[in-house]
Amino acid sequence: MRRFPASNEPALPATGPRNDWQTIVSLLPYLTAYRWRVGFALTCLIGAKVANLGVPIVMKHIVDGLASVRHLTALGRAEHAPGIVLAGGIGLLVVAYAVVRLSTSLFTELREILFSKVTESAVRQLALKVFRHLHALSLRFHLERQTGGMSRDIERGTRGITQLISYSLYSILPTLVEVGLVLGFFVVKYEAYYAIVTLIALVAYIVFTVKVTEWRTHYRRTMNELDSRANARAIDSLINYETVKYFGNEEWETKRYDENLHRYRQAAIKSQHSLSALNFGQQAIIGTGLVFILWRATQGVMAGRLTLGDLVLINTFMLQLYIPLNFLGVVYRELKQSLTDMDRMFTLLTVEREVADVPGAQALAVRGGEVRFSHVNFAYEPSRQILHDLSFTIAAGTTTAVVGHSGSGKSTLARLLFRFYDLDRASGGAITIDGQDIRDVTQDSLRASIGIVPQDTVLFNDSIYYNIAYGRPTASREEVIAAARAAHIHAFIESLPKGYDTSVGERGLKLSGGEKQRVAIARTLLKNPPVLLFDEATSALDSRSERAIQHELDQIARERTTLVIAHRLSTVVHAQQIIVMDHGRIVERGTHAQLLHAGGHYAQMWALQQQKAAEAPQSQSQQGQVELPAAGGN
Repeated sequence: MRRFPASNEPALPATGPRNDWQTIVSLLPYLTAYRWRVGFALTCLIGAKVANLGVPIVMKHIVDGLASVRHLTALGRAEHAPGIVLAGGIGLLVVAYAVVRLSTSLFTELREILFSKVTESAVRQLALKVFRHLHALSLRFHLERQTGGMSRDIERGTRGITQLISYSLYSILPTLVEVGLVLGFFVVKYEAYYAIVTLIALVAYIVFTVKVTEWRTHYRRTMNELDSRANARAIDSLINYETVKYFGNEEWETKRYDENLHRYRQAAIKSQHSLSALNFGQQAIIGTGLVFILWRATQGVMAGRLTLGDLVLINTFMLQLYIPLNFLGVVYRELKQSLTDMDRMFTLLTVEREVADVPGAQALAVRGGEVRFSHVNFAYEPSRQILHDLSFTIAAGTTTAVVGHSGSGKSTLARLLFRFYDLDRASGGAITIDGQDIRDVTQDSLRASIGIVPQDTVLFNDSIYYNIAYGRPTASREEVIAAARAAHIHAFIESLPKGYDTSVGERGLKLSGGEKQRVAIARTLLKNPPVLLFDEATSALDSRSERAIQHELDQIARERTTLVIAHRLSTVVHAQQIIVMDHGRIVERGTHAQLLHAGGHYAQMWALQQQKAAEAPQSQSQQGQVELPAAGGN
């Protein structure tokens, strides 16, 4: 498997579609876990086909018996007909015919009952594996992929597994078994001519179907890609509904969506045209083979070598073969489609984890919670270095703030601390917690020890209770409510008609910025981690909300090791250490008072923000004075 690309390359390996056999082999381990059940199902399959083979044989004897009765009647000896019927056991043959047909149905249903658990278990296990694997992939992978298209790939892939198993076990394999039984019966009971013509027709049919279907497969792949692209674009547009409305770009989004639908339509039309050509060719091959078989059988009846029952038997056998064979073309096309769909899902599993636990990784043991960045160098892309030889220590139980202009690398620190990306061991430096390199501990234990209140709080489209409890899903309801009280959001939640069961909407859009931040704070309080990270947690709020939430953040940061990434300097004046970054380098460090006294970057940023804060009320007042006469004029 390939390492995931460090640059902006396609998210999936560029090796192209895998061989169909590789896809099938990838599926086999999920089926062999139920080998006994599979074995019984195959036994039932063979039983069903043997019983199905007996149906025309019993019918042959019934027809021959009735032909004898009709012959006696024609000779004027009808009084002997009842004796012939009784002696020939035609009544018993009729009963046997019903029993054989019922046996066919019984074995078929038993096969489906036995195999249903195998199919559903394989789908469940594979879907879980892909879902778990996607969560294990790096942030880089998810930033470069469109979630809508990826979810469509998984949906089609899991459906493809069901179709593959269903078509192979219920259509292809039974047909092959029946072909073998019929050809053997022709050779033993009649003559090799029937078996040879049947085999030639079958081979011609299969070769024609495979060749034409292979030619048509690229149309299906194109349709899948265009379908995924259209779906991804639609989901992306709907998720960003507000942005679309802000700029009045509904028609623009509709046009972009329709471009993909138009290309999909063109590919679908070509696919349908080629399907019609395939169907006609298949029917021509079947019809030709049937003519040769029936012509030979008719000659045999006229020459006295065969009875009418033999003619009926041969014709019935051919119909039993060609009817499923006719659907075999459809089945093969669907099988190829299923393999194509599965290929994209299995390809997701070949993307190697960029950030993985080292063999034998131990759980992080937090004693005091000291965090240390030592000579950290990092780049998202080789051509663009983000952090340059960064070194600082956050003493256990203290607060360190990192400030700087946009693009200075502040948020990258948070991503590295959470191990969304790993530092290069040769030249990237190290990040340690209580002396333990975070690359040498398990990611689960690392992230369990860190709580974050992000700049943009994204909530699940679920209830407020669910979103708070997400910090620790095993928490009791009392603990969830206690966390909400500590975040000063309990009273607001209780004032809602549905209380804690109120839905927050897609990405929490039904809540205001301050309400979402308080939910995030409650979630982090419930998690109760020893290390906290505030990534510009109040930058999107107004001054009043910022002051209220900042007080709550200060409260929960007490006696915890805290890293604050901030743009507004007023929120970090009480930090024991302030680090000033510029273009990925530390240019200053110290307390608020020390940095003001130094008169460097921090002092300039402070003065500029204070000036803007002073100008804001005056600007609002002037706007009000301008608007008043206009309002009076109306």
